[in-house]
Amino acid sequence: MGARQQIAIGIDVGTSGTKVIAVSEQGKVLTSAVAGYPMSVPRTGWAEQKPLDWWSGTVRATRTVMGYVVRNVPSYEVISIGFSGQMHGLVPLDNNKEVIRPSIIWCDTRTVQETEWLENSLGKEAIIQYTSNPPLPNFTLTKLLWMRNYEPSLFQRIRHVLLPKDYVRFKICGSLAMDISDASGTLMFDVQKREWSTEMCSASGIPIEWLPAVAGASEVVGYVTESAAKELNIPRGVPVVAGAGDQAAGAVGLNVVEPGTVSVVLGTSGVVLTPTNEPLKDPIGRLHTFCHAYEDRWFVMGVTQAAGGSLQWYRRRFAAEFEQLAEQNNTDIYTLLLEAAAKAPAGSDGLLFLPYLMGERAPHLDPYASGTWLGIHWNHEREHFLRAVLEGVSYSLKDCWGIIANMGLDAHTWRVSGGGAQGELWMGILSSVLGRTLDVIQASHGPAFGAAVLGAQGVGLLPRKGKELDAWFNVGKQSSPDSDWVSIYDKMYPMYRQAYHDLKGLMRDLYHV
Repeated sequence: MGARQQIAIGIDVGTSGTKVIAVSEQGKVLTSAVAGYPMSVPRTGWAEQKPLDWWSGTVRATRTVMGYVVRNVPSYEVISIGFSGQMHGLVPLDNNKEVIRPSIIWCDTRTVQETEWLENSLGKEAIIQYTSNPPLPNFTLTKLLWMRNYEPSLFQRIRHVLLPKDYVRFKICGSLAMDISDASGTLMFDVQKREWSTEMCSASGIPIEWLPAVAGASEVVGYVTESAAKELNIPRGVPVVAGAGDQAAGAVGLNVVEPGTVSVVLGTSGVVLTPTNEPLKDPIGRLHTFCHAYEDRWFVMGVTQAAGGSLQWYRRRFAAEFEQLAEQNNTDIYTLLLEAAAKAPAGSDGLLFLPYLMGERAPHLDPYASGTWLGIHWNHEREHFLRAVLEGVSYSLKDCWGIIANMGLDAHTWRVSGGGAQGELWMGILSSVLGRTLDVIQASHGPAFGAAVLGAQGVGLLPRKGKELDAWFNVGKQSSPDSDWVSIYDKMYPMYRQAYHDLKGLMRDLYHV
């Protein structure tokens, strides 16, 4: 009988669903599964999810993965579970560690008034000094302040504050913890010192006792309990590491941990991220400065609120015929959408799309920004609108990189992940807009793969550096700029930037109608 195959499990608690993967000790993804759940939008600018939906999705996806492992791996041992997840979402727990209300998640922008109160009361410069980041509606602290203002009876019941992945991990191992990268996105964490900010908590009136112990991303924080083992079909006692926020985990999964490398993530949101040796800050807060998954690294990143989310939105609103065709032919609907978009020329015959469907972070810090098609003419067909969506998101990601470059940072290696990275057309557009060759590594697995890496490192299967890592990070496809497209996008990009500045006042007025 051969040696037992050691398996690392990676769990990514995403916005549209939980993804679970099983990775062999050689770095091969053996299988994966996704279980979806809804997002509630009860009002304009609001976005909520039920934490028990995350748990249910995790259970379903994990059982599917473990079912495959049991059937297809003759002798195996699950050695670790690592985590990733959507950042910023507020999960308030009471004294019995029960959820108090649905989670107000990262893309919710209801907390504009609380954000303005923080900035006016404490000063933007002081907040950046305390936390390395500006006050934004997306951050966890502003959600707590909203509860204090509008749900005081629920607010008074809070005894613990977690983020999405931390709640799922709590359900698995019973311990309350938060890793340094995810804590960085709460606006209550001193990113430079890697500890909770007593100054920020005191100034905002949030008891620091509500915040859990902070752990390193690959630190073991608990073990699978007996009850969770039965639900997940995973052996009791498997070590569980803290994991990392989705962007840090995604960067780990791409081996973007050293300065000079860039991670571009095309998930529901879009991110451009590069590691640094120190916590660099954009003076006006257009970038996020967070702790990386490793103790001697930070990163700066720019965020596009609706990247893949823009294409998801188009699908739900305008693609009923594609849905039917995909079902009839047993084809992925996004493959059909990209095939249609490919029929339109580069530049979409002068059609521009501003992807601000959820407001925008980098570079505008504008919760009132709204999605816009500009330049519509009689000749434009559906494929023009589809391609314009892909191009608009790519321009937005270029905006993010522009701020990073202005800080004096550059990069020789660009790696792309997330669901959007699976689309060859979109990669060609993004490569041409950025003027960079892009490496696509484990594109379909994204942060879940990084979560598995962190778990493997936490139990000693995998080092942080060395040749042992090579098999885990094989480069897949590459996408290089198309010279004809580059010349068109170089002309369109300044128009894209001008469009927001010309329309931002109108966007704000429309938001308040």
